[in-house]
Amino acid sequence: MNKIITEITPLSEKDCFYLIDRYKDRFTYPVHRHAEYELNFVSNCDGARRVVGDSIETLGHYDLVLIGNGIEHGWEQHECTSDKIREITIQFSPDLFGETFLAKTQLSSIRRMLENSSNGIAFTCEGIMRVFNKLDTLTKIESGFYRMLELMSILHELAEDGHYRRLSSSSFASMKPVGDSRRVRKVKDYINAHYKEDIRLNDLADLVGMTPTAFSRFFKLRTGRSISDYVIDIRLGHATRQLVDSTTSVSEICYGCGFNNVSNFNRIFKKKKGNSPKVFREIYQHHKVLV
Repeated sequence: MNKIITEITPLSEKDCFYLIDRYKDRFTYPVHRHAEYELNFVSNCDGARRVVGDSIETLGHYDLVLIGNGIEHGWEQHECTSDKIREITIQFSPDLFGETFLAKTQLSSIRRMLENSSNGIAFTCEGIMRVFNKLDTLTKIESGFYRMLELMSILHELAEDGHYRRLSSSSFASMKPVGDSRRVRKVKDYINAHYKEDIRLNDLADLVGMTPTAFSRFFKLRTGRSISDYVIDIRLGHATRQLVDSTTSVSEICYGCGFNNVSNFNRIFKKKKGNSPKVFREIYQHHKVLV
């Protein structure tokens, strides 16, 4: 049976984090998951392809992502021709900082960043440049207290900078929304429970005691997305999860996730994910290994 590898990382219970700095001529490790957070930097990777959850992207010269919550991830050669790829991988346990420590005001930006990493987050080129020298320095510091301080400094710079974006959809990553207002959470919970059905704006507005027009403005203001875009993203997240985890046909997945037209589903999927459902599934299958 084909399935995603669950990796047992080299991180010891006695260590704060595990770091490896390596040069290689190609990407060979398949898509995998693990419980630990992972900050992964890659350079000279033009044309390589990165998979994080249901996000599949072709890379430029640099790439820096933070992975959390055991979400699937991997890199493949694709169109990369470089034989001098550099990869710095840092893995640390979810309980490294502890909830009480992260609850402190001074660490609020790091806490938010770690929460967002449950979907996988990618940093902009500007964000990468801000910490590149620190990442390089980190590889040269001997394991110990000052190495841990340097990692904290890197996480702080990345979190405060805020130049990152979430990669995978929350429904694919099985993430519950956090930090939303009571009314937004109520609507999101309803959509998550009824995404297979016909969801009407009037019903959502009634759910929170607002007119449809006022509710549309309210939701867009609070989430940055329209209701229709949010519903589509939730349905696509569930659809991509089924494409990865099952052999169900594309048409069955289409109707089972609330879409009422296969051609429309294919069009929306390609626009949002960059590939057709069939190609998306093939890319994931290519990354899997027989176990």
